[in-house]
Amino acid sequence: MDTPDGLGVSGGPRHPALATTEDLVRLAALVGRRLTDMGATVSTAESCTGGLVGHLLTEISGSSAWYVGGAVVYSDALKRQLVAVPGGLIETYGAVSAEVARAMAEGARSSFDTSLAISVTGIAGPTGGTSTKPVGLVFVAVADAAGCAVERHLWDGDRSANKRESAHAVLRLLLDRLAT
Repeated sequence: MDTPDGLGVSGGPRHPALATTEDLVRLAALVGRRLTDMGATVSTAESCTGGLVGHLLTEISGSSAWYVGGAVVYSDALKRQLVAVPGGLIETYGAVSAEVARAMAEGARSSFDTSLAISVTGIAGPTGGTSTKPVGLVFVAVADAAGCAVERHLWDGDRSANKRESAHAVLRLLLDRLAT
């Protein structure tokens, strides 16, 4: 999934309808079945979703067999401390960037010693956006032994909707990565 810039950032398909909680739990269950079949584990590093992805994964009975845990790294300081995001990346690209999403996923995989790790960083809104990084801008990433896939999304919902869409996007990316 690499692009000419070497970041492996893609836009990913936009879902036609807002993901419901039931949709998200079903997707988490599919992820869990695939991880179980593969004997793999996953961890999370979440910023703008505030732990929503970890919550969805733990809605699945038996998730302790494949979900190791994760960190809500909302502040830049915790991104550095808990998932080893280099400070220079944050200063150069900003916390909401493909580069930081990649570093968060790779850092979580290493910190939590899992087969795969996922990350989410973005601007859920309704405040915090700029002309270059508007509200709804989100980067999701999945790291595994083969590398790291990153997607960029721009949601147009309210804060809650943007968080749900981001959770949907990263779980879908994880499922896609598990299929390869």
